Amino acid sequence: LSVGVLNTLVTIAVIAACKEMLLLGDAWANAAGYAVGLIISFVLNRNWTFGDDGDVASAATRFLAVVAVAYAANLSAVMGLIGSGVEPYIAHALGMPVYTVLFYVGCRTFAFNTRGA
Repeated sequence: LSVGVLNTLVTIAVIAACKEMLLLGDAWANAAGYAVGLIISFVLNRNWTFGDDGDVASAATRFLAVVAVAYAANLSAVMGLIGSGVEPYIAHALGMPVYTVLFYVGCRTFAFNTRGA
C-alpha cells in the first residue's frame, strides 16, 4: 500500500507540474507522470512488495509489459472521460484506479511471480 500511495502522489505531482509549469497537454503530462514513477515502482515493488528474487532483466521485461497494458487502459479511460466533458484533473484521478488495479494484478500474477519458487 505504501508503494502505491507514494507512486500515486508522485504521479499526481508530476502530472500537475507538467500541465501547469511546462504547459504540456493531458496525454504528455499523463505519460510523464507515469514515466517518473516507473523506476521507483520497479525497485520498490520487486524488492519490497512482492519479494521477487528472480532474474532482474526478466522481471523488468515482464514489469514493462504490465505497465504498458495498465497505462494503455489508463490513458484510454482518461482521454475518454475528457472527451465526454469531464474536467481533466478529475479525469486523471478517475483513471488512476484503472491503472492501479491492472498494475497490481499484473505484477502479482505475471511480473513478480518467482517469490518462494
